[in-house]
Amino acid sequence: MKFFVDTADVPAIAELNALGMVDGVTTNPSLILKSGRDILEVTKEICSIVSGPVSAEVVALTADEMIAEGRKLAEIAPNITVKVPLTWDGLKTCKVLSDEGKMVNVTLCFSVNQALLAAKAGATFISPFVGRLDDINLDGMELISDIRQVYDNYGFDTQILAASIRTVNHVTQCALVGADVMTAPPSVIKSLINHPLTDKGIDQFMKDWAKTGQKIL
Repeated sequence: MKFFVDTADVPAIAELNALGMVDGVTTNPSLILKSGRDILEVTKEICSIVSGPVSAEVVALTADEMIAEGRKLAEIAPNITVKVPLTWDGLKTCKVLSDEGKMVNVTLCFSVNQALLAAKAGATFISPFVGRLDDINLDGMELISDIRQVYDNYGFDTQILAASIRTVNHVTQCALVGADVMTAPPSVIKSLINHPLTDKGIDQFMKDWAKTGQKIL
């Protein structure tokens, strides 16, 4: 499973990328706001760090405007993925841009039917929002599993990009049900390494090593 980092925080992206933990990046208007930077400037810098897909989201609501914005964003770098909402106008935009050879990430997916539409429109990625479904007492992971089955049934090439990932358990479950990609904030990715037994083991080894009185260097 590929790891995308969901942020526009350049230092955080660079840190994880240096460790080989970044296969791509996803951004959205909220993350651009949080960065406090110009969307074109910060996205270009991210693309210079990460070789994989970098999602940059349109903000228009009509197809013609989305297409124009998408083309503008795609000019930033070859690895830009234009991110569009799962509306009819978004799907029209997806079809046009994908036919032009551009990568498209269709976002805000909450049903299998929506995922089917996005795949038929030529989406490179479909982004089901796990955490937001959990918030309203629906099983976000069940949606990932159902989309996986449907896509496999019909051989769709669209990659399932599990989004709104909030916990380490979400990451494990996405891997188990076959998501192609998961995108999560840097804090969630970093927390994947944590386990109390690892900490306990290191503590015991250090105590025993101190008793030997030895040094390696």
